[in-house]
Amino acid sequence: MTSTDKNREDCIIEIEGLHTRFGNHVVHSDLNLRVRRGEVLALVGGSGCGKTTLLRQMLGLETPAQGSVRVFGLPLHGNDRNKLQSMRNRWGVLFQEGALFSALSVYDNIALPMRELGTLDEDMIRDLVMLKLDMVGIEARHTGKMPADLSGGMIKRIALARALALDPELLFLDEPTAGLDPDRSESFVKLILTLRAELKLTVVMVTHDLDTLVALSDRVAVLAEQRMVALGSLRDVISEHHPFIINFFLGERGKRALESISDIM
Repeated sequence: MTSTDKNREDCIIEIEGLHTRFGNHVVHSDLNLRVRRGEVLALVGGSGCGKTTLLRQMLGLETPAQGSVRVFGLPLHGNDRNKLQSMRNRWGVLFQEGALFSALSVYDNIALPMRELGTLDEDMIRDLVMLKLDMVGIEARHTGKMPADLSGGMIKRIALARALALDPELLFLDEPTAGLDPDRSESFVKLILTLRAELKLTVVMVTHDLDTLVALSDRVAVLAEQRMVALGSLRDVISEHHPFIINFFLGERGKRALESISDIM
């Protein structure tokens, strides 16, 4: 195996020469990124820089104007429906605000992706739903509740259980701690760290929360000016003299978040 083949095998996601446009509005211009197997990669940037749009490109929900996106070594675009569905069964998504189906109970929200497989009977689905709830620390007595009856922290945990329903290798997190108070945010971060270690997950995370980023990420990708202006460890990223990086990481709030990593500051 050549070094190029080995590097490709170690990559879960490969983005090459990505251009994203909506009409005359350019979001990404010649963007390149590789997500390594087993890492937590955080995507950060200012409002409107294209973080969530890039996540949508990785999920196949947007089509590039130019360039390619490969996940698990296969192109997201140009594949037949069956291959694309097989790829999607290998990842889970925690959407911002949880995005639980309001008309479905806790139980049915988690059971939905299992039922869509069409290969599991209801007894097996019941056992798996209870297992996923236990993994995220939700008691069985909550299974009949509707999303409107849940706290913000419970919604996040149940949405995470749904994202893990099919035992994915890859997990996408869109602002996972947004809307949570500090205690619940810290608890949720610890949960993700535990699950990542236990399930050997690769994680791509969009976040603006510095405490979450510091606690979870192995590498950070900074988007600005339609491109990636920095990519690397926190130490590497904060050494870049870009206005967004200086304001985001080295302002008072950023310095407080980074105090827990004494060798960075």
